[in-house]
Amino acid sequence: MGKGGSLSEGVIKNIILSYTYVAIWIFLSFPVIVYNKYILDKKMYNWPFPISLTMIHMSFCSTLAFLLIKVFNFVEPVSMSRDTYLRSVVPIGALYSLSLWLSNSAYIYLSVSFIQMLKALMPVAVYSIGVLFKKEGFKPETMVNMLSISFGVAIAAYGEARFDVWGVILQLGAVAFEATRLVMIQILLASKGITLNPITSLYYVAPCCLAFLSVPWIVVEFPVLRDTSSFHFDYLVFGTNSFCAFALNLAVFLLVGKTSALTMNVAGVVKDWLLIAFSWSVIKDTVTPINLFGYGIAFLGVAYYNHAKLRALKAKEAQKSAQQSDEESGRLLEEKEGGRKNEPDN
Repeated sequence: MGKGGSLSEGVIKNIILSYTYVAIWIFLSFPVIVYNKYILDKKMYNWPFPISLTMIHMSFCSTLAFLLIKVFNFVEPVSMSRDTYLRSVVPIGALYSLSLWLSNSAYIYLSVSFIQMLKALMPVAVYSIGVLFKKEGFKPETMVNMLSISFGVAIAAYGEARFDVWGVILQLGAVAFEATRLVMIQILLASKGITLNPITSLYYVAPCCLAFLSVPWIVVEFPVLRDTSSFHFDYLVFGTNSFCAFALNLAVFLLVGKTSALTMNVAGVVKDWLLIAFSWSVIKDTVTPINLFGYGIAFLGVAYYNHAKLRALKAKEAQKSAQQSDEESGRLLEEKEGGRKNEPDN
């Protein structure tokens, strides 16, 4: 094929790869979310210890990441000073541990479908915290968009059949901490030029999460587990659950690393709709018309937000391309003028 054909094949290949990463992420999200719900729900497996479950996940991820980097040399470790680790990774690990703890706790009180509806507030939280830390500029039209998303989620909450105030507080807290973590990654890591691949991210962050989670675990859950003589650790259930969590963590870092956070946001909207449909049809969660109407409003707000972000990104890339073109033209003009000056006079 000619040059145009090769270019077309390259574009098609990138599109196929992007959709493959998205499909893997969505596919792995299902078993982790449903599995966690199954373990934590008192009407199912009945093991309502979200801190312990999260610590099991982090222990598994830490061990596997250590083996892949230090023992099998599967990936090269990223050199990081002690000061950088304490100032950058530790705060991110703390926020991540709080986000995981609260989000897993919400499964005890809320349905899978309603949790996905509440997650539509993520853009609102990210934008608000970004404005607070001056990573985003305040724009009235964006704030109106954020209010429309919040309004839609409020309607969905009003129509929720299994509404639980404590569960909503836990999930909103998880959204707030996760949004803060995403902003902190931009401030503490991306701004310093530090990039971590999926495995090194777990290698550095997972042990930090484990350390932070051990504090509330000792106070809240350890005394209860110690006095529960009937519990026996099920290696099959918790082993497969931890492996699913590890695979999902890799898929998240892979998706963002190979595509962009914006692609993940867009894919997240599709994933949430699929999970709502799955929880309604398979898990038999109650989904009311008011639920769907409110989430539909929030969905449109999130879709418009993603569209605006994509449009801004394209405009930024076009401006950068035009600037590079102007610089190249200026350099060629200078070389041409310099060549004329060096020509001998007749």
